[in-house]
Amino acid sequence: MAETFFVVDRASHHQLVEAAFQARGFDASEAQAAAEVAALATHHGNRTHNALKALHLDEHLGSSRGNCVPGAELIKKTSRFAAAEVWDAQKKLGQLVAKEAFESCMEKAEKYGVGMVSVDHAWHYLWGAGYVIEVAKRGYIAYTNCTSTLAEVVPFMGKFPTLGTNPHSWAFPTMEELGFPVCIDWATSTVAMGRVQQLKREGGALPPEAAVDAQGQPTTDPNAVAALLPFGRHKGYGLSLVNELMAAYIGGSIPTVRGTRNQTPGEKTTSSFFFQVIHPEAISGGAFAHGRSQRDNVKRVIDDILGHGNEQCLLPGEPEARAAARSEKAGGLIFSSAELDEFDQIADRLQRSHLRRRPCDV
Repeated sequence: MAETFFVVDRASHHQLVEAAFQARGFDASEAQAAAEVAALATHHGNRTHNALKALHLDEHLGSSRGNCVPGAELIKKTSRFAAAEVWDAQKKLGQLVAKEAFESCMEKAEKYGVGMVSVDHAWHYLWGAGYVIEVAKRGYIAYTNCTSTLAEVVPFMGKFPTLGTNPHSWAFPTMEELGFPVCIDWATSTVAMGRVQQLKREGGALPPEAAVDAQGQPTTDPNAVAALLPFGRHKGYGLSLVNELMAAYIGGSIPTVRGTRNQTPGEKTTSSFFFQVIHPEAISGGAFAHGRSQRDNVKRVIDDILGHGNEQCLLPGEPEARAAARSEKAGGLIFSSAELDEFDQIADRLQRSHLRRRPCDV
């Protein structure tokens, strides 16, 4: 049965989401960042990392467990490296930390050609692609990875989940060439856990070889999922391991206690973030064929990739750009009726009005 979609006014969405976070003790700046990042995901058609996901994470694993601390003070440590910073987030809401980290990275990239921020004691920042897309729109190459809140992924040839879904997000400033940033964003599991939650909500089935049940057997039933599998078998496993090792260098602890009520003295239960911004001029060799400019060269490479009978292929970031265009045409944020049912429950608990909505006709 086809889903029914509605358009929600952005202001109405922000008011409810901010109220929900503030009711949990988050300050106004944190609540605003949470609403903005959630709206960015919905605007770009991402239904696994919207406000419902943010509130679900906080309710079940975040401030309720002490893994996220409302109003925590962000500590920026002294570094001998001019283009690099290391922050102790002290479990501050990840969305605000990520927004500030990328601003710092861009400042450094303007001065040094590259800027990076590593964050210890972090809490989930939601949808990595949203941040890098916005940075790319401002003219930079952007990258982020993080360790996920829980170890939910079984390593290749293993049987027990010891890895996070551990996403990677890249974006390139191809606005002039394409009208949108090329954005490569993926969880290193076959599907994100947010996708499992979405399919539970909407009665769908998982693709084959995406998850296992409590007995370690493959399942397509989202209600039976006990752990996820890496995409591409050993390839996804290796990419997930990148995040775990980056986190280990930053200060992250063992994955199987992350996000839990750890009973092992001295171990940390928090995630780690890594952010990097590169100024395109900083990596230019200048010797482009036929005297092309850097931008012309990028466009020529993309045209070649999509030529030779590949004209119908999509570029990474194109589906998000199309979804953003649809949202703009609709004049608001697009949600399914199932998603709005959950928002209504949140509003009822807060004794607030339901989100203003109208049928989506685009």
